[in-house]
Amino acid sequence: MFLEGLDELDQKIVELLIENARMSYSEIGQRVGISRVAVKARIQALEQRGIIEEYTTIINPQKVNGAVSCYFEIELQPETFPRAVELLKENETITQIYRVTGKNRLHVHAVAASGEEMEELIRQVIDPLPGMISCSCNTILARIKDIKGLRL
Repeated sequence: MFLEGLDELDQKIVELLIENARMSYSEIGQRVGISRVAVKARIQALEQRGIIEEYTTIINPQKVNGAVSCYFEIELQPETFPRAVELLKENETITQIYRVTGKNRLHVHAVAASGEEMEELIRQVIDPLPGMISCSCNTILARIKDIKGLRL
């Protein structure tokens, strides 16, 4: 995949960081053929340009005893869309919100510590959303493929 403004060396650096964001500047430099200082400068430039947004630890909820991971497909009335999005963003059980194709549709992921906590989210946050037209909920049973970051 080609990204305008991202040269081949930056692409290699980003690919290595996607594999292991804890890789040292020295190791990256050895793998791409430049100095540690040059790697640090390139990574800082990628961060300043907003290409690299953050480094994080990803927890697999299916491996945490009792955790429940669900996604919701929500359709809202147009005039209530902004308010509903704000209410969803405020809830810490909700991990991702995507606007998807279709009339005022949202794809929302949530991870709860238990089935009871997920039910509470549905009852207290999802069901009373303003302008709700429809909502479906699916429980995620297993992660089969989950690519992190952008593959170049």
